[in-house]
Amino acid sequence: MSPRTLSITRGALVAAALAVLASPAAHADDAAALRALGRAIFFDPALSEPRGTSCASCHDPARAFSGVNGSTNGLPSGSRPGHFARRASPSLLYLRYVPAFRLHQEGDDPQAQAFGGLFWDGRVDTVRALARQPLLNPDEMNNGDGAALAAKLARAPYAAELTRLVGAPSSAEAALDGVGRALEAYLTSDEMAPFSSRFDDFVRGKGTFSPLERRGLALFEDPQKGACSSCHLVDVGSRDPRASLLTDYGYDAVGAPRNARAPRRGAPDLGICERRAGAEGVSCASFRTPSLRNVALRASFMHNGTFTRLRDVVAFYATRGTDPRRWYPSGVLFDDVPKRYRGLVNVTSPPYDRRPGYPPALTDEEIDAVVAFLGTLTDAAAEGR
Repeated sequence: MSPRTLSITRGALVAAALAVLASPAAHADDAAALRALGRAIFFDPALSEPRGTSCASCHDPARAFSGVNGSTNGLPSGSRPGHFARRASPSLLYLRYVPAFRLHQEGDDPQAQAFGGLFWDGRVDTVRALARQPLLNPDEMNNGDGAALAAKLARAPYAAELTRLVGAPSSAEAALDGVGRALEAYLTSDEMAPFSSRFDDFVRGKGTFSPLERRGLALFEDPQKGACSSCHLVDVGSRDPRASLLTDYGYDAVGAPRNARAPRRGAPDLGICERRAGAEGVSCASFRTPSLRNVALRASFMHNGTFTRLRDVVAFYATRGTDPRRWYPSGVLFDDVPKRYRGLVNVTSPPYDRRPGYPPALTDEEIDAVVAFLGTLTDAAAEGR
């Protein structure tokens, strides 16, 4: 939630986000068939090793295509017992609007700012490239290589349709590319960007909020209170919901507390620093700002899954600076960030700029109001409307 977002995202970044990806299939019938194929692949539990874990296991439609696959530690379970994804599963809805990764330097500011890219660290730029990573990850779907995936695809009930639309999975690379094309068609389809929440009805002028929800929206936008909209962009003055994607696609180091329930790993999570060599001087220990659309449905929050209640997330932002012991009981601030990078955690932007002894940015009642507003961001299908 840094001022770095405002100058760029209000113009070029939002404009880029409103551009919808074109379908890879030229003919309308083939485009629809490719989307259907991608959907079949997404829900296929036979594409893991051992079988039983599909993409939808960790990206559950009932949780707005996020989830933990039965885990109790905040991180999604993989296909093998005792294996967990390294980070929490973000929602896959609205992926079509995520811009490619880029660095932006504002004026004389020596610090370049990062925007866009997929995953928490922005390490790939297309859904096609994204798809292969969980399929091959040993802690997720655990296919040893593309050849193992190709063998599974050859036995799938949709094998003939896969061959017709994207070619036979005759090699490791062909299998990965074909699956990526099909999943990209599905995950960037209109179905995956419904804009059907009560918030969307509100900005279209077709719905209303309760007094508590209206108050929450005001606090969400108030730069001296929640200041949430400095990173989670909204434009309630626009009748087009695409102007309110609830993210600026930027990166910030917020110092999420360590997830004590998660298995400890040897190497620390450096966020965007791991995207490529040389990124450390840019924004190490930062993670991409997720969209808050459908946030009330998520089973865990922050990149490390440390929170399981949405109210705790809002309270953390509001009181991290004023009551740090609540979030870091050991007394070590930003305890999940390597010591050498703790100086990069954002302590200057509201609401992080308050110190112990100061009143918090939000009272308990105001936190409840913000949570009530966030509940309006849930799409209709998930609410059963």
